[in-house]
Amino acid sequence: MTAPTDIDQDDLHDGRDETPPERADRNWNEVLQELRVMQTGTQILTGFLLALAFQPAFSDLSDDQRIFYLALIVLSALTSIVALAPVAIHRFLFQQRAKAKVVTYGHAALLTALVTVSVLLVGVVGFVFDVVVDRTAAVTAIAALTAVVLALWLVCPAIIRARLDNGADR
Repeated sequence: MTAPTDIDQDDLHDGRDETPPERADRNWNEVLQELRVMQTGTQILTGFLLALAFQPAFSDLSDDQRIFYLALIVLSALTSIVALAPVAIHRFLFQQRAKAKVVTYGHAALLTALVTVSVLLVGVVGFVFDVVVDRTAAVTAIAALTAVVLALWLVCPAIIRARLDNGADR
């Protein structure tokens, strides 16, 4: 019988019996699932935004609304690029034994994409309110949605993490 190697050892005490490469594979699959969800939503928003420019009422937009619209288009493209970046790096580093690094990069890219997609979602709703109602309604919608995003995407996870760190929810 041979002695176990470093790669055979579970380096985390999290209740799972997996090697670091197995953990990297599992984490990469989780990143891919999250990427799929985000990319689908971003593609729908991008399609919606691109279709607006070809509507007859688009010519009625003010200069400020056009600038805001173009900023949303750029943000939408940026979000797609960031959300696809982990796939690109995975392809570039394929079979280079860099899965753990790819997962770390994917995690950072997903966090960045969450920020850009949250700004995009809030911005699109603000844009629609500005066009359909008025600027005051747009500012109100933006403020309300920003509060919801901050509560659900930052405050709630921070509370859960704090409880886990204190051992309250184990």
